[in-house]
Parts: sequence; C-alpha cells; structure tokens
Amino acid sequence: MSSKESKAVHSGDANPQLEAVDLNANTEQRDFSVFTVNQKRCIVAAGSLAAFFSPLSSSIYFPALDTVAKALGVTVTKVNLTVTTYLILQGVAPMLIAGFSDTAGRRPAYIICFTIYIAANLGLGLQNSYAALLVLRCIQSAGSSGTVALANGLVGDMITSAERGSYIAFASLGGMLGPSLSPIIGGLISQYLDWHWLFWFLLILSGIFATFLFLFLPETCRKVVGDGSIPPPPMNASVTDCIRHRRRKRRGEAVTQEEIAEARRTYAFRFPSPLPTLKVVTDLETGAILLVTGLMYAGFYAIMTGATASFHDVYHFNNIQTALMYLPLGIGGIASALTTGRLVDWNYRRHAKRAGISVERRKAQDLSNFNIERARLEIGIPSYYLSTICIIAYGWVMGRKVNLAAPVILLFISGWSLNATSQVLNALMVDIWPGQSAAATAANNLMRCELGAAASAAINPMQEAMGWGLAYTTLALISIAASPILWLMAHQGIKWRQRRAKKEKERKRAKDESNCEAK
Repeated sequence: MSSKESKAVHSGDANPQLEAVDLNANTEQRDFSVFTVNQKRCIVAAGSLAAFFSPLSSSIYFPALDTVAKALGVTVTKVNLTVTTYLILQGVAPMLIAGFSDTAGRRPAYIICFTIYIAANLGLGLQNSYAALLVLRCIQSAGSSGTVALANGLVGDMITSAERGSYIAFASLGGMLGPSLSPIIGGLISQYLDWHWLFWFLLILSGIFATFLFLFLPETCRKVVGDGSIPPPPMNASVTDCIRHRRRKRRGEAVTQEEIAEARRTYAFRFPSPLPTLKVVTDLETGAILLVTGLMYAGFYAIMTGATASFHDVYHFNNIQTALMYLPLGIGGIASALTTGRLVDWNYRRHAKRAGISVERRKAQDLSNFNIERARLEIGIPSYYLSTICIIAYGWVMGRKVNLAAPVILLFISGWSLNATSQVLNALMVDIWPGQSAAATAANNLMRCELGAAASAAINPMQEAMGWGLAYTTLALISIAASPILWLMAHQGIKWRQRRAKKEKERKRAKDESNCEAK
C-alpha cells in the first residue's frame, strides 16, 4: 500500500483492512446535476421557504395561548394539548409523503402538502370550538410538515457530498426562521386583532406562496428526471421545466427516447406509504442519529413551549414583548446557516486531503469506504455539547430574575448550536441514504417531533415540581447521557453502513435471481 493509501485508511480510523477510497474513479462521468449553481440555490431557497410554514404554523400560536384559552372557555393546559398533537402529527405525516416523493417526484408531493395545509387554515379561520381547533390543527400539521423532508430531498437530488454542508444550511434556514419570526407575528396579531386572524394570515400567505411554487419549481427527483436532463412527465412539469427543456433542445442537448424510457421505469405514482421511512428508522446507524437528534430537540421544544409562561411570570412581559424573546433563537440560527455549512464542507475537504484525494464538487463520488461519519461529526459533536450546556444555563437563569441580557445571549447561542448540530446530522442522513433523502429526513423528523411533543407536554409540570433550573438540567443530562453514541458512530458508523450496503446487494441479487427463475 502506498503512503497516500495508508493515510486514507488511517484518516477514517474505522477498519484497518479497508482499501483507500477512490473518490476520483468517476471523474469522467457526467456532472451530478445539470442545474447551474444559481438554479440550485434558487430551488433550495424555494424548498427552504416552503419548509418555513411548518414551524411558522406551530410557533405563531405560542403568544396567543392564553388568549385562545379564554376565548374558547378552556384551560391553558387544554390549549397546550393542541401544541402537543401538532408536534405528534408533525413527526408522523412526513413518513407518508417522503417515500411518495422519492418515487413520484417532489412536485406532486408539494401539491398534496399545500392543498391539505390551505384547506386546514380555511377551516381554522372559521371554527369557534375547542374540538374543531384540536382536529384542524392536526390536519394543518399533516399538510405543512411534509415540506421539511422535501427541502432536504431537493438537496439530495442536486448536491454532492462535497458541497452538501453549505446547501443543507440553506435548506434548514426556513426551519430556523419559523420559530423566531412566527411568535412575533403571532404576538402582533393576538395583541391587535382577533385570534382567528392567525389562521387567516397563514391562509393568505400560503396561498400566494403555493401559487408561485406550483408554477415555477422544477422537478428534481432523480428517479423522475435523472440529473435534471430528462423532461418530467406532465404531472410533474412546471413552467420553468418546459422553458428549460425547450432551450436544451435548441442547443442540441436533448436526451434520447431511450434515456427517457429508462427514467420512466423508476417513476412510480403510488399511494403514500410509511414503509420507506420505516426502513430508514430501523437501521442501526440511522437509529443512533435519530435518538441523539430527538433528545436535542426535546430540550429546544421545552424552551419554546415554556418561554411564554416564563417571560410572562418572571419579567411580566406582554404578548409582543414575549414574542420578541424568540428572536435571538432565529438570529442564532441564521448565523449558524452562514457559518456551519462552510465548516462542514471544509472538514470534508480536510479529510479528503489527508487521504490524498482530490474533491470533485460537481460529480457524484463513492463514499462506501470513506469515513463520512467522522468528517461530519467532528463538527457536530462540539455543537451538540454546546447546545446542552446552553439548555442547563438557560434553566438556571430563568429560575432567577437576572438581567435580561443573560437569557437573550443564551437563546442566541442555543439557536446557533442547535441549528449547527441539526445541519450536520441532516447532511449525514442524506450522505448515508443516497436516493432516499426525503425518507431519511422524514425519519429524522419523526423522532425529533415525537420527543419534542413529550418535552412540550412535560416541561410545565416539571417546572412546577422541580423549578426551571432542575427541569431543564434533567432534559440536558438525558441528552448528554446519549452523546457517546455520536463518538461510537464516528468510529464504527462506516462499518455499519458497509454492512447494510452488503445486505442490500445480497437482497437485490436474490430478487434478480428469483425474477429470472420466474421468467
């Protein structure tokens, strides 16, 4: 073995018997995507804005919890239940739409999501009962939550591992803006307008956005359009698709009928099923990521849910003042989106350089023997610990009426560290599940939202029994107790991934042999 190959093996620290990965084996192949850099940025930005509606619909509600409870004649605890059920559906619903979008395309999935979401907002704007509020909030969650998985699906369709960190940052930006901006919007609406206008606002905004999305978002799913050079079927075509492929034809870049026929073989318009996502959930390596992500977000949702009551009680803020306290979380998330992605891509290039590998940013590269887990988690593990430390500090600060600057700074750092860790783990999920990026993100979303729902429901009783400091410390210590999983994954994840790939090849070979015998 040459010195460069030896470096490649030891840089992974995973298996001394592995040969050095050759990421340059396919340098002569076509680019991974025919979309230009600007087109990719616009598409990912559109997906991120679409994902903005899920946390927007959840968090816009927080400043108005007391107002809604009084208007409907129920307790705040009952209204909090609508937050919990929203989060439960936010975790479950993407399981159906993600697998569907990986075979039928992103555009039909977006159309389904926004149609359900717009109809639910219309109903919420008209209703005046607690039962209707509870049911329609669940439907609203089911419609909006699928867009989170679809945003990372767009990234997986067009972006290689070498530059995935930066684009995952853009894809996650909407998810971070939602929790910070929506309470401000909700606070203003609940302070000056009837609380029904929360939902009329969402109806108008989503209707305008969906119109532009349906008209202009191109189809990107690789099982439908390949690298973007295959014209999509009529059900998946947008105005921009028609214009782009007409121009490609004029330039002599049109694909052959054989290539179109081959792409149509993998195109399937089936009823949404949770099976693709459940397959991801049951994988050993994925399960480790899901557990850690879910526990981290449990602390985040506990802060979000408890913030309204804590700032009302400790600092005697009104709805608008309380809503403004969510802003540092969003600013921290934006700062993370602008910095973490660069760090993730830099660390990828650093590992490749240590292994003597030149990085091809526009071409797909074989990661089967490359320790992508370690390259990602060297950035993710420090930000994970920073996030848990901030949760502990925030709890003890809120337990005492200290200077307002303390919780503001802690919320900013929490927003940065939480979004940084989320970006790293989302990028890793897409890396280890190529071709099923939406299903992988839906699996991530499942554990995150279900544990978040549990934390949201538990934080107020915990605070009453233990105080803010011990309540948040307990949640953070549970997250820290699970953190050795990340260290184990950094060293053993490559073996788990190779074992899964080997089983998948054997299963596919057995299936092909069975089909041949049947013929």
